[in-house]
Parts: sequence; C-alpha cells; structure tokens
Amino acid sequence: MLSREPSGVWAVHNRYDGHRRASRTCEVDKTVKVHDVNRERFDNAATFQEYLETVDKNRDLWHGVYERVRVSEEIVAEASQIPGGWYLVALSEDWCGDAVNTLPVIARLAEEAGWDLRVFGRDDNPDLMDGHLTNGRSRSIPVVIVYDEHFNEIGWWGPRPEEIQAWVMDEGLAMSSPERYKVIRTWYARDRGRTTVAEILGIMRAAA
Repeated sequence: MLSREPSGVWAVHNRYDGHRRASRTCEVDKTVKVHDVNRERFDNAATFQEYLETVDKNRDLWHGVYERVRVSEEIVAEASQIPGGWYLVALSEDWCGDAVNTLPVIARLAEEAGWDLRVFGRDDNPDLMDGHLTNGRSRSIPVVIVYDEHFNEIGWWGPRPEEIQAWVMDEGLAMSSPERYKVIRTWYARDRGRTTVAEILGIMRAAA
C-alpha cells in the first residue's frame, strides 16, 4: 500500500541564486560542475515530437501514452497564469519505464501552456545528468530541468512523482524488479499524470 509518510526522498528540487535547495537527506556532490544550457544548445536538441520518432524500445507505449494524455482546462488555465517564460529540458532514454509514463504528460502540458520542451539523451549529456543526481549519486531518469526566459535554471524534477518515489525507496526495495514495476505501472495508471503536472507547476510557482 502506498503511503504519503515522509521518507527523506523528495522529487522536486528548487534552485535559487545558483544554489540547490536539496531534500532533507539528499547528499549533493559538490565536485560536479553543472554545465549551462544556453539557447543554442537548447535549440539543437530534439522536440518531444522529434524524440517520439526516434524511440525504439517501448515505441508503442511511448506513442500510446502520448496519444491518450489529456490535460484539463483547469490545469491549462492554472499554468497560463504563472508569469514568466519557461523552457523545459528532459533527460531521458527510451528504455525507461518512468520516462514513458511521465514525459508524454509533461509534453502535453508544455504544448497546452505554450512552453518549449526539448529532450536530451541521458547518456549523451553526462554533464547535465551528473548535475541532477537522485540523492546525489544515482543517474536516475527522467529528469526535467526548468529554465526561465533567460535560461537560468530555477529547479528540476525527477525521477518520479514524490509519492511513488517514496514508496520505491521504502517498501519497493523489498520487492523483485518485476513486482515493483507492476505496482509502479498501476500507480501511474490511477494517477493519470495529475501528480506529475502538479509538481512541475509547483517548481514554477515557487520561482515566479
């Protein structure tokens, strides 16, 4: 059974004035240099639509989830009311089950809200990945990095919504990988992207 009890693992990370506001037990590797994403690097990355055309593993699932996702008018209105211009960078690989279940939702939100989302491969961009490690050590994906209109990083999200990530790091660790992922898939199906969207919007509201 999933619980909302605190586990010391948070899914949302905010940056202010270049400093990470980390979760309570997140050990940040201070030796990692976080490379910048500027306009040129951003524009050279794949849009989500372009990324969908390149996926090989889980191809039908990627396309199926994206085609089924709907963002409510209320959420779109809420997103549109957040001041500022926003750019989103997603770190992903096509084999990642969590990416399949969350990035199509975030892509739909970005489309409806008028934000620009680009997808970077985790393995091809180690500088970005190593600057956004789960618990300061794990290259877990997906990661979604949020930038303002000047390409200042204001926060990042990943690799899962807070509730299911807390469960994975607690009860889920005692399960085999197939059993654990069955619970995760069920959680995503029931949540329908609501928590993912809420957490992404929370990053923006905190910085707006």
